Amino acid sequence: METHAEVDRLRKVYREYAVRGFGGSKWSQANRGNHAVLDECQGKIREALEKCGFFPLENRRILDVGCGTGERLAAFVDWGARPDNLFGVDLIPDRISEGQKSHPQITFQLANAEALPFANHAFDLVTVFTVFTSILDRQMTDNVCREINRVLRRGGGVLWYDFRMHNPLNQHVRGISRGRIQNMFPDYKLNLEPISLLPPLARRLGRLTRLLYTPLSSVPFLRSHYLGVLTKL
Repeated sequence: METHAEVDRLRKVYREYAVRGFGGSKWSQANRGNHAVLDECQGKIREALEKCGFFPLENRRILDVGCGTGERLAAFVDWGARPDNLFGVDLIPDRISEGQKSHPQITFQLANAEALPFANHAFDLVTVFTVFTSILDRQMTDNVCREINRVLRRGGGVLWYDFRMHNPLNQHVRGISRGRIQNMFPDYKLNLEPISLLPPLARRLGRLTRLLYTPLSSVPFLRSHYLGVLTKL
């Protein structure tokens, strides 16, 4: 059963983010630190997928849960994925509309991931980028995990990128430990590593980003996220 109260809360939170203009300020890729975080993440994603045997991507069917406007999903095309094999779902209508306009060859659907509109074992890869830390309701978390497991084939993977620690400045986000991830996906093999310099610190590096980002992000306690592949056994 879908958790309507949590869905309503999430939509309210993202409306608030939009009103406050975070996409063009706090999260803007014009910020050198944000851009460095993204570059590192993209490089690590490719390494993780290659390590776990998901390349080449040409015939891989990929679903992005919480796809936003589709930029991360569209990036798979640069690595050889076919647009007709790419699918994205999101709760926010404006994001889906923008994704459809920007990437018309990719399939976007307005949907709650507690009830994914796809057949069993339909995908080789399901991506979740900063999705589960935004879900504060345990029942919704369980429902989304169940649906991801249902639509993913055996041997397929969940590509995970999300906060591993709490953000004391954002009550709408709750970090998830490696142990908790394993509990969420008990029949999966985890290949995770901590990456990404703490975003509030990265955003303040300015002109020193190129010089300081790599050495700072190599300090374990300054890494804010887990990234990797959970392989379905």
